[in-house]
Amino acid sequence: MSRSLRAACLAAILLPLTCQTALADVAGNSPNDVRYHGGDEIILQGFHWNVVREAPNDWYNILRDKASTVSADGFSAIWMPVPWRDFSSWSDPAKGTSGGGEGYFWHDFNKNGRYGSDAQLKQAAAALNGAGVKVLYDVVPNHMNRGYPDKEINFPAGQGYWRNDCADPGNYANDCDDGDRFIGGESDLNTGHPDVFALFRNEFGNLRGNYGAGGFRFDFVRGYAPERVDSWMAAAHDDAFCVGELWKSPSEYQSWQWQNTATWQEVIKDWSDRSDCTVFDFALKERMQNGSIADWRYGLNGNPDPRWREVAVTFVDNHDTGYSPGQNGGQHHWPLQDGLIRQAYAYILTTPGTPVVYWAHMYDWGYGDFIRQLIQIRRTAGVRADSPISFHTGYSGLVATISGTSQTLVIALNSNLGNPSQVASGTFSEAMNASSGAIRVWRTGAGSNDGSGDTGGLVQVGFTCNNGVTQPGDSVYAVGGVAELGNWSPASAVRLTDTSAYPTWKGSIGLPAGQTVEWKCIIRNEADASAVRQWQPGGNNSVQVAAGASTSGAF
Repeated sequence: MSRSLRAACLAAILLPLTCQTALADVAGNSPNDVRYHGGDEIILQGFHWNVVREAPNDWYNILRDKASTVSADGFSAIWMPVPWRDFSSWSDPAKGTSGGGEGYFWHDFNKNGRYGSDAQLKQAAAALNGAGVKVLYDVVPNHMNRGYPDKEINFPAGQGYWRNDCADPGNYANDCDDGDRFIGGESDLNTGHPDVFALFRNEFGNLRGNYGAGGFRFDFVRGYAPERVDSWMAAAHDDAFCVGELWKSPSEYQSWQWQNTATWQEVIKDWSDRSDCTVFDFALKERMQNGSIADWRYGLNGNPDPRWREVAVTFVDNHDTGYSPGQNGGQHHWPLQDGLIRQAYAYILTTPGTPVVYWAHMYDWGYGDFIRQLIQIRRTAGVRADSPISFHTGYSGLVATISGTSQTLVIALNSNLGNPSQVASGTFSEAMNASSGAIRVWRTGAGSNDGSGDTGGLVQVGFTCNNGVTQPGDSVYAVGGVAELGNWSPASAVRLTDTSAYPTWKGSIGLPAGQTVEWKCIIRNEADASAVRQWQPGGNNSVQVAAGASTSGAF
């Protein structure tokens, strides 16, 4: 039983309340032994390309201070930047990008880098783990800054440690390693050498034991064998989450260009089969870039076989493909057009796979409230990595039915579908209607269409907690008996952010219309999601959820 679930059950005994397990963190591999940690993760990419320039030496502090917010927003894991020291610097005016120091041209495993110090990294990891958010480190096994002076890792030349020590007849094969070159043989490590393999195995164990790692994101997995990733995971953290980045740059698409649903998917799935890790769904990304919305069904996450869906890590953009706040807009190698970003998030957050939300979309560019509502819909329905999905033809755009563990969803994107009953049986209510009807989501079990005007969708309810006198590092949260209020788990409670009339705390929370919801105020430590300082005394508060409703409690 997880820490947050234990806390929820203890609260149930003391108040008393009903102990519920809907948001319990369930570790473990898939039935096919894929390391997906239970299949219910929602991941936040915890950085963008320019954070080392926009917040130099301070990013770990920002992550530490935002840990409780990340948890309250519904994320169960965070993809951290590369933790290794990188003081490189370069620019590429032709591409309009600039960089250096992001971790992808690292020179040793020292943690005092441009994101912050070793101590700050440990504090950030502790705060995130304490808030119930797994820490997934970005790791870069095959290439490094060989020429940087004063490195703590110094492999000699001519002994097989480096790619340029080997006969290398081409970009895709050589005598001593088993992957593609990246920057060049003189900067690429030969991960097939036993000393190099052991170097990374030990470091992954160090990240687990001393820096709170709950898993890893493997950069540029074209550069080394997937079986090597499997061996590293087995040795360092066999029950953790892992995901590989298998992407060719835009100039290489001719050899990988979309031919049919099988060809594109099989290349990615084969890597997952051999590594027992999940893999970024670049099949879906390619269709988002080059196909119609109806073609989004051809990603790994839309495959009829659950063995394919469970390995798919879906995303809209990341630090490589998309824009970033700050200098020159970041890398933006393959950004999705702005007009499709909302539809794309509606798709990945309601369908199978493990969705990843880009930091800039969540916290910089105004998509946060929209994404939070989608996360609530996904959590309430119980959509998992391997959930069943079926697509419906005969309508414009994309129409699909997804069977979660608690509810069934029907989604319609840029579609003329008029009613979910046209494609699915059961009683549905509207959970989302956005972008002037271009994004519609219906769900079962969340109200009724009985002519009363109550469709059971999420509506905003005003929450007030009075007399919330706090200590430094504490905030006031609302916790209650629906998924949107954490199912009585303090670690998943929703923070009230309006303190303009302190010690009164206020906030607006989306709840399912038509339901009667019980809840309480709690004072919780922001750095430790399980540390409840005070529960509101007496009986539970109750609110009949409807548009314009408000409710209050007091300590």
